[in-house]
Amino acid sequence: METAKTSLPGDSFYMRRALDLARRGLGTTHPNPMVGALVVAEGRVVGEGWHEKAGGPHAEVNALAAAGEAARGATLYVTLEPCCTTGRTPPCTEAIKRAGIAHVVAGSRDPNPLHAGRGYDILREAGIAVTEGVLAGECADLNPIFNFRMKENRPLFAAKAALSLDGRLAARTGASKWITGEAARENVQVLRRYYPAIGVGAGTVLADNPRLTARLPGQNEWCPRRFVFDRSLRTAAGPLPRLYSDDFRALTTIVTAESAPNEARARLEKSGVNVLPLAADSEASFWAAFSAFLAKEQLWGILVEGGPTIFRSLLAAGKIDYLYAYQAPLLFADEKAPAAFGGLAPADPAQALRLKEVRHEVFGDDILTRGWLVRS
Repeated sequence: METAKTSLPGDSFYMRRALDLARRGLGTTHPNPMVGALVVAEGRVVGEGWHEKAGGPHAEVNALAAAGEAARGATLYVTLEPCCTTGRTPPCTEAIKRAGIAHVVAGSRDPNPLHAGRGYDILREAGIAVTEGVLAGECADLNPIFNFRMKENRPLFAAKAALSLDGRLAARTGASKWITGEAARENVQVLRRYYPAIGVGAGTVLADNPRLTARLPGQNEWCPRRFVFDRSLRTAAGPLPRLYSDDFRALTTIVTAESAPNEARARLEKSGVNVLPLAADSEASFWAAFSAFLAKEQLWGILVEGGPTIFRSLLAAGKIDYLYAYQAPLLFADEKAPAAFGGLAPADPAQALRLKEVRHEVFGDDILTRGWLVRS
């Protein structure tokens, strides 16, 4: 009688575990990527790690430290190609060689064109087997901000909208609570934790008085850098909204025009928020100036949760790079209900904006469609 053979988990199994580990760094690694790693010896996980915070040890180093001597001759799984240059920490390729790893299984390549593939070459030259591209798409999807910065060298502008089936943001009265359900709204909290900056228009502030913080189960409320786009400072005309008066108000900046009223600017600054006047003679120059400010502040990604006015402005300037569209199964069927997007008026579908690398996720009854926005 033959003894049944036990099949060992494959590369995808271990890479999914590495992905789970990487997500533990949500919101704490910026401007670095989220990365997860684990060491497997003879079918047993002997060490795990993830990149916990910017400036700290990388995922590979943490996993190797946890494995100790058990790493010699073992396989290292990592979601991103190991770094091969010295930054705030030494190159991970050297740590992998010193640990005696025999095989590296990696997910996505380093998105930096100057480094892509070099880490793999260094490992192979040292006699270490390398398998690359395991769950590459899922691994790359962890880090849209980092990937975009490495390729484009500018901040990523992402737009998030909660829509009806007919593309409306609210009823004609302006009421929008709630178009999407609780599960979709909880997922937005994850986005707020990931993006180091969040932006809204003056209309959203006046209509919804939002908090713009991340509130995740089991975690303290967390606040990104908050930006309000208000070129006339109308949000300072009445009682100050909570963004200008809560415990996180020092993280709030009102982005306005140089011609904004001095009295309103003084009132806002006295309340403890920041005011950023920008000189701009067009939508394109306004957003270019703001993008330069973000880069100076080392904020390489911003999530814009605006209304139709700000979305129209961003589209006109060609400034939406990534889109998160949460669509609920409801119809307003009302021409006067505000549409999320407008102003482009393509003559036929071939001229319309499209998403690439599209992903669909279901949250309760709602569907999230997300991807990179590209022009034809």
